[in-house]
Amino acid sequence: MALWDRLKESASTMQTQLIAKKNDLKSGAFRDSSMAMCALVAAADGTVDPSERRRVAQLIATNEVLQNFPADDLRRRFEDNLDKLTADVDFGKVSVMQEIAKAKRKPAEARAVVQIGIVIGGADGDFDKDEQAVVREACYALDLPPHEFDL
Repeated sequence: MALWDRLKESASTMQTQLIAKKNDLKSGAFRDSSMAMCALVAAADGTVDPSERRRVAQLIATNEVLQNFPADDLRRRFEDNLDKLTADVDFGKVSVMQEIAKAKRKPAEARAVVQIGIVIGGADGDFDKDEQAVVREACYALDLPPHEFDL
């Protein structure tokens, strides 16, 4: 199976798993961690152009699992995290990783945050090495083994 096909299958499987857990993913820690993850993946290559920002914001707004939360609140949190990453990459990344780490107290939420990162990263059909690397770093912040997600 080609890498592209495996990627699409993996992202689809993870989205299905997330939907199955939707009712368990309602905490503020999950909300904050998942928005930080989305921002981290969007800024993985060091830049965030306006079209990428809109695309990820649209994915957040339409993701069934994230519909547990008000869309405006999610967008604001996503934008705040992106602003931190673009204002100062190093300090921004520390702050965003701290947000992501909020989910580590609940393993199901921590796994869901990583899965959201993979779904967002693969949504454009190219879960590139920069995106994989930041999701792998997030795994460490969440005390999860990256190999569990084929990273």
